[in-house]
Amino acid sequence: MSVKNTIFLVLLIFIPISLAAHFLEWGELIVFITAGLAILPLAAWMGTATEEIAVVVGPSLGGLLNATFGNATELIIALVALKAGLVNVVKASLTGSIIGNLLLVMGLSMFLGGLRYKEQKFQSVVARVNASSMNLAVIAMLLPTAMNYTSVGISEKVLQNLSLAVAVVLILVYALTLLFSMKTHAYLYDVGMAETEAEEPSHQPPNIWLWSGVLLVCTLLVAIESELLVDSLEVATSQLGLTALFTGVILVPIIGNAAEHATAVTVAMKDKMDLSLSVAVGSSMQIALFVAPVLVIAGWIFGQPMDLDFQPFELVAVAVSVLIANSISSDGKSNWLEGILLLAAYSVLGFAFYFHPVIDGIG
Repeated sequence: MSVKNTIFLVLLIFIPISLAAHFLEWGELIVFITAGLAILPLAAWMGTATEEIAVVVGPSLGGLLNATFGNATELIIALVALKAGLVNVVKASLTGSIIGNLLLVMGLSMFLGGLRYKEQKFQSVVARVNASSMNLAVIAMLLPTAMNYTSVGISEKVLQNLSLAVAVVLILVYALTLLFSMKTHAYLYDVGMAETEAEEPSHQPPNIWLWSGVLLVCTLLVAIESELLVDSLEVATSQLGLTALFTGVILVPIIGNAAEHATAVTVAMKDKMDLSLSVAVGSSMQIALFVAPVLVIAGWIFGQPMDLDFQPFELVAVAVSVLIANSISSDGKSNWLEGILLLAAYSVLGFAFYFHPVIDGIG
């Protein structure tokens, strides 16, 4: 068993601890910390179960399954927070997911991979397609925000209707990117996957019913732990001296995406940058083109004012992240210094969010 799997196995102990902390009223801070730690291994097991099921159902349906459950943990946390009325925290977590995947995960992957290999290569065509998709995401976030700040007396209803229309377009584009990557241009994405499969020893097909059960149980447990996390978030963050903006942008995305982060870095250290970037950038694309639009639609259903009107500061952070990530990955090559540049950018943004004052009820 690998070190990563051993760590995730040990962290399972925090599931009963977090439940005990909640029912025995050990304090909001302890509930928040233990629930966050409990979500980490559950997210990892969800990822493993999805991969095992994908082996049985085939590449097309398996790819769709991976795409659907890739950010399931974060989507569940965001839905729970949205239902609780923490709209600004949800928006902050979307911002944090995008910048975290593009800067922190890609940066760690390029840095640690670059320490072992002088120069690593990946498909530049795929990088350019991903860059274009992320540019679209920035435009989709920019327009509702620009409309709000350039129009006098614009109503919340108008902003939500605009966001709903944009959400439909983004979901359609996301569906077309899946068609592109899994069907019409699948050969562009097969390089890293083929190398990984070649190294894996042949074994009996996974038990689809077993792993479906694991996926179902983990999903339910993530929903329960997310309730505990969100319910204790405001009190816990104030006790820690953190604003909810910093928590939403930095802490929540790390909790929701820790398993994916570990996978991306691990495969990069094995000189599989195609696979590493498909995890890091693919996750950002999924957040921007699928999770955010779904949350807009969910907000409309829940009666919560969820829209794509982000704070200008958050929008600048996303635009800067997309800009530097696109410029570094466009040549199809990476080294350890480029990883450092991405990590430095993430650190600067992290400090900025930490010292940012409370705005519009976020804090």
